[in-house]
Amino acid sequence: MDLPVTIAIIAITCLASFPAFSNEKLKDDLLFWPYQIKKRNQFYRFITGGFLHADTVHLIFNMISLWSFGAALEKFLFPKLFGTMSIMLYIVLYLTGIVVACIPDYFKYKDQYGYRALGASGAVSAIVFAAIIIEPTSTLRFLFIPFDIPAYIFGLIFLGLSAYLARKGQGNVGHNAHFWGGIWGIVFTWLAARSFAHKDLFKDFLEKVF
Repeated sequence: MDLPVTIAIIAITCLASFPAFSNEKLKDDLLFWPYQIKKRNQFYRFITGGFLHADTVHLIFNMISLWSFGAALEKFLFPKLFGTMSIMLYIVLYLTGIVVACIPDYFKYKDQYGYRALGASGAVSAIVFAAIIIEPTSTLRFLFIPFDIPAYIFGLIFLGLSAYLARKGQGNVGHNAHFWGGIWGIVFTWLAARSFAHKDLFKDFLEKVF
């Protein structure tokens, strides 16, 4: 089977999300809830919240994004850098992406009972930006934009917009998770490349872009 890890993550996420669509207790027991983490030491919520989604549209959007970038990362980009360690590092990146993307919101909302969040956005952003830091000049195309965009341009726009919207604080989208997940994808991949592949991806990035 091609892309077993990406497929497994998508399958697990769907299996966790679908029952929670119609079961509020299940959702409340597993989603990211900073207040309950602090008061009841329910640290598992840092992970389980990343496998739940608010509705079908939320789930589909995240899983399509994961498939699009995770496929390239798992099958080509990580193996090229890390060889036999690539699968392990891919899994570690995804799981730590869930956690790291939540940390800023934990400290921001740990005393607010009403704040709750869910979704794989932080982990998916980590996967997206891991691919971008490895191949910054690859091109992306979206249905609503009729021309190719260099990956690094998309990344800069995405991070800037996420930071702006997070600061503005409107809507139900986890812009903080998008931003910090993306930053973690860059940092993790750079550290892993320095440690295991003896490559400086920031130097490679500058050489490719400029």
